Amino acid sequence: MNWLEALDAQLARSAGFFSGKPIILDLSRVTADTPNLPYLKTALEERGVRIIGIENGDRDWPAVAEWDWPESFVGGRASGEMDVPEENIPPPPPTSLLIEEPVRSGQHIVWPDGDVIILGSVSSGAEVSAGGSIHIYGALRGRAIAGIGGNANARIFTRHLAAELVAIDGFYATAEEMGAEHNGKPAQVLLDGETIVFRSVT
Repeated sequence: MNWLEALDAQLARSAGFFSGKPIILDLSRVTADTPNLPYLKTALEERGVRIIGIENGDRDWPAVAEWDWPESFVGGRASGEMDVPEENIPPPPPTSLLIEEPVRSGQHIVWPDGDVIILGSVSSGAEVSAGGSIHIYGALRGRAIAGIGGNANARIFTRHLAAELVAIDGFYATAEEMGAEHNGKPAQVLLDGETIVFRSVT
């Protein structure tokens, strides 16, 4: 599989990209007779990809008959209708998360419900993930992943761009792919089609 070669090249540039991250494997672009499909799951696991779910595939395909197929997060039996008293319905969660302290190396912040606003910096080795945009009033030296869950309009803002990795809606750029003209300066990161774009902020 040629794309595995591309994955190996990416891992060589950013060895910890998938480290410890739960991944859902989407098989919508393969078929039952895709070459080397029986070895796909093993090849990914050998590269440190931890698969917690598989979507859009068929367990009855002979090529995946030997796979240890994780249980899906969707499906199951219908529980029937329930009457919930209105006073017991919890209020909706806030759409943004405010973090007043710096995000230190080794910390992982995940907020799928909206924007993340960080008043301090994000250290090297730290990671922030948001369903919406990420606003960093200090330096971004770690990893920022915006638009998780399919929000291509999400953006990343920082007063000092020195990131290890930025990503929006599954598309990413590593430190080597960020233009030198934006390094160490205020910047915003957005998605233009399938391309990560960096713009100066004045």
